[in-house]
Amino acid sequence: MSSGPNKTPKPPRNEPDIRVVMMPRDTNGEGTIFGGVILSYIDQAAYVEARRQAPYRYVTVSMKEVVFKEPVHVGDVLSLYGQTTRIGRTSMTISVKVMAERFANHPEIAQVTEAEVVMVAIGDDRKPREIEIV
Repeated sequence: MSSGPNKTPKPPRNEPDIRVVMMPRDTNGEGTIFGGVILSYIDQAAYVEARRQAPYRYVTVSMKEVVFKEPVHVGDVLSLYGQTTRIGRTSMTISVKVMAERFANHPEIAQVTEAEVVMVAIGDDRKPREIEIV
């Protein structure tokens, strides 16, 4: 699946696709935020980015290269940034970076997670459809 002239991704935005405050209900047995919660937000951010590129329905085909760099804590504000790195015939590869704004004793912003997500555009029949960038 090679990219053609109409398959050039739009440039990344300087604002997050999603921002969310981590709550106590999101914790695991260790008291940090459960990785599955973060994966769910990564999936949503990838969907938002895919829709920004081309207004179709999308399903997640894979998440790869998910790296949890630092723990996330209750009260952290996560900002998720999606960037399309490849557009194929029916799929898009989206890199998602997760930044945590921490307000505890020492306020800071840290990259806590990154992932690569592959989304496939689908039609009304729920089968893959070609992506056309306008």
